[in-house]
Amino acid sequence: MTVKDIFETMEYGPAPEAAGDALAWITDQGARFGHFVDGAFTAPGATFETTSPATGEVLAEITQGTAEDVARAVAAARAAQGKWEKLGGPGRARYLYAIARLLQKHSRLFAVLETLDNGKPIREARDIDVPLAQRHFYYHAGCAQLMDDHAPGRVAHGVCGQIVPWNFPLLMLAWKIAPALAMGNTVVLKPAEWTSLTALLFADICRQAGLPKGVVNIVTGDGETGAALVAADVDKIAFTGSTEVGRKIRAATAGQGKALTLELGGKSPYIVFEDADLDSAIEGLVDAIWFNGGQVCCAGSLLLVQEGIAERFHAKLRARMDKLRLGDPLDKSIDVGAIVHPEQCARIAALVEQADGTVYRAAGPVPEGCFYPPTLISDLSPASPLMQEEIFGPVLVSTTFRTPSEAVQLANNTRYGLAATIWSENINVALDIAPKLASGVVWVNGTNMFDAAAPFGGVRESGFGREGGAEGLMAYTRPAGKAKALKRIAPFTGDAAEPQPVDRTAKLYIGGKQARPDGGYAQAIFDAKGRLLGQAPIANRKDVRNAVEAARGASGWAGATAHNRAQVLYYLGENLSARDAELAARIDAMTGRKGGAAEVALATTRLFEAAAWADKFAGEVRAVPMRGLAMALREPVGVIGALCTDEMPLAGLVSVMAPALAMGNRLVLVASEAAPLIAQELTQLLETSDVPGGAVNLLTGPHDDLAKTLADHADVDAVWSFSGADISAEIERRAAGNLKRTWVNDGKARDWAGAEGAARAFLDAATEVKTVWVPYGA
Repeated sequence: MTVKDIFETMEYGPAPEAAGDALAWITDQGARFGHFVDGAFTAPGATFETTSPATGEVLAEITQGTAEDVARAVAAARAAQGKWEKLGGPGRARYLYAIARLLQKHSRLFAVLETLDNGKPIREARDIDVPLAQRHFYYHAGCAQLMDDHAPGRVAHGVCGQIVPWNFPLLMLAWKIAPALAMGNTVVLKPAEWTSLTALLFADICRQAGLPKGVVNIVTGDGETGAALVAADVDKIAFTGSTEVGRKIRAATAGQGKALTLELGGKSPYIVFEDADLDSAIEGLVDAIWFNGGQVCCAGSLLLVQEGIAERFHAKLRARMDKLRLGDPLDKSIDVGAIVHPEQCARIAALVEQADGTVYRAAGPVPEGCFYPPTLISDLSPASPLMQEEIFGPVLVSTTFRTPSEAVQLANNTRYGLAATIWSENINVALDIAPKLASGVVWVNGTNMFDAAAPFGGVRESGFGREGGAEGLMAYTRPAGKAKALKRIAPFTGDAAEPQPVDRTAKLYIGGKQARPDGGYAQAIFDAKGRLLGQAPIANRKDVRNAVEAARGASGWAGATAHNRAQVLYYLGENLSARDAELAARIDAMTGRKGGAAEVALATTRLFEAAAWADKFAGEVRAVPMRGLAMALREPVGVIGALCTDEMPLAGLVSVMAPALAMGNRLVLVASEAAPLIAQELTQLLETSDVPGGAVNLLTGPHDDLAKTLADHADVDAVWSFSGADISAEIERRAAGNLKRTWVNDGKARDWAGAEGAARAFLDAATEVKTVWVPYGA
């Protein structure tokens, strides 16, 4: 071959990475692995084979974990947790630094082992996964060092159960273990059945670092092992995987009081505007979709191209696809590695066979084994299953759009909301579109950018909670102290306990107007001396539906400036203060106890606190190792249904309402069941305080029934319960249907007059963090 031939073909010669050291490590362990429990490897039990997806060669035998294995690991973690937390942040930081250094020392071993086990190209494992894993331990070592300064009043959850997927086995392990250890937790981690080897190598690294016994435990196995871990005596579950399994975990943990983080599937839009750098956008697709065989939950697998450039872009894209090289993932000249397992490969092929559009497969040769060619499917309708469902393979589906608003509609036409990519040379266009996308992460003119300092996670059915950054760190802590049991307070219903026909003065507040309850019934409410105070309407399913519809219709509140929202809250606080004596007397009569004046004063304070935070809780720029910005922006959750406390009927309701309103949410509030007439008092204040119709809707009625309706409603984005009713488990179980956010009290009392009632905790719960990445430079 001449120099001219080489120049014209640009063919790469083979550049294989030697696998000898990784295979030797497997052999040194006997090629049969037990679990890693209490600082040592156990004897192997019943095993299954783990194979190289590129060759089908058996690499090792892995033990199938049982419920008893999980219980022993959890017991070891429980025994170690107290001492590990008492070691203090600086003491824990030293161990995390040691692990980071050992990850660096053995980086090549980790990269080769990851490629052998997973099938991804060695360049990805070497240049992305392993360095990011190191970064997580360095970053979180610093977090541990500074914990007392940055997380005052917070303590570890305790024992954390963690389940990671097969697409990023080592990186996801670091993503979860590093923050958990930094904050004083101990962990039991279950790696994916198909890709357990780097987790076992990490266990060996923990031993070399001298990590105390029981702090990190690794239990291998399939879905049954994962289910046993979810059911075990742990304090938190952190899961990354499919939406289907995420639903099951939400339902299984309902009412148990376990903290839960779910990072689930995605159908991530990749939006290319007509002014984009087309060649760069195509290379971004190569990185996002084909470099890892499309086996990335946040891969931009839904390509949206502006109509004017679509034909040219697709022609360039097909030409680039034809040049992609499939083959041995240990070869550094390879672009597309192997699919992780024959079962996954068969699933991808079956989905493509169902395609009702135009299918284009890359022209290059496809090796024998677990490989699938880069594929482009175009001319699909928005309702096509492939436009909606996650494929998790090197398959790209594409359609066109004409206007930016149409691009947003197509991008958001999915039940997922994990990540999105925007390509445009006009930064104004990009930053106009980014906030409109229902997505936890948005990349501008780039893709698949991650860092330990930047939060990552989804919205909708892509899960809830964040990993990485301050938000991910706080997810591994809880407030210090032990909550007291909550006592249910019954209303004074006297002899008229049965529902009565509602009179004309007893109404609900829906859409900025007073409305008769759909059923037409109310509950007569008396004071402690038996004197009639009034009627509390009994809301039903239709009333909830009307209130949610009104809240959805008030979306303009989320678009109002933070300054304007603050002004409304200040005005509401002033109006509340003007009626302090009257409201205090009303509260005393409803509750049968003194303290109304203090409660009104507290409610006024909470309104002013929320108003003060409204324009100061927008997010921040995170320091990431790149030339660019990673902006962690705070966005409203959406429509929040909240069941309010009986302990402080006015201050408790206002403590919930004000911060959520300040962040741009719309609310369906169910007033205290013990003192429901407080809703009628608030109705008058809302009507005279410039609160837009639908932004706040007030209902009264039995919490048990209304909680079910709110949790079932598909247009409610979050349900909070501070009720005296025992409804936490029911809310969490029903919320599993569409994975809406929940915040429940699990029968625990809240200190509404103290820090627990202050705005900050509610501001966190009332917002989702969207991370927008904007690289810059010529």
